[in-house]
Amino acid sequence: MQNLSQKTCEVCKVGSNAVSQEAKTEYLKVIPDWDIVEEENVEKLQREFIFKNFVDALAFTNKVGEIAEDESHHPDITTRYGSVTVVWYTHKIMGLHINDFIMATKTDGLFSVT
Repeated sequence: MQNLSQKTCEVCKVGSNAVSQEAKTEYLKVIPDWDIVEEENVEKLQREFIFKNFVDALAFTNKVGEIAEDESHHPDITTRYGSVTVVWYTHKIMGLHINDFIMATKTDGLFSVT
């Protein structure tokens, strides 16, 4: 499997295929700190990142926003004092697409250099 963080997001349309259960299992090995959560019957990738203060949390939020714009794939982000929760899922298919796993690995990469 090619390094997910080196891939770019694919154009996703309504009706695109969601990631198979087998692929989810493999991809989660690459991003072990992420959880698959279900909200209103929609699977999503979620991770909370911990910071020393709000300034660091906000800076990370902005970095995630920049990569989201670069890839035209946007997460739900909640920024609090000392933490940021990032949720990736593909709105057009209301579930998980390979793009979500790509962006989760890129988000992890941002955190590792913070």
